[in-house]
Amino acid sequence: MQRIKLIWDFRGPAAKQTATHHQKHLDEYALAEAITAPITGTETISEFHHLAYLVVNPEEMKSVRDALKPHRGQHYQ
Repeated sequence: MQRIKLIWDFRGPAAKQTATHHQKHLDEYALAEAITAPITGTETISEFHHLAYLVVNPEEMKSVRDALKPHRGQHYQ
């Protein structure tokens, strides 16, 4: 099954810390909303661009997207 990776981008000198903090909130949300097999994490794009993400099943994507308003999304392998 193809899953969806919802992404929040953070830029600037504090981007890494902000992405890490945001991931904690994504973990809390996934637990509170009983998201099926969530995957969360952070990635470094460059020194001043980091992101936090939440991977969800397609049927959960719309409700999570509407509630959390990610900056973008992509298919997750």
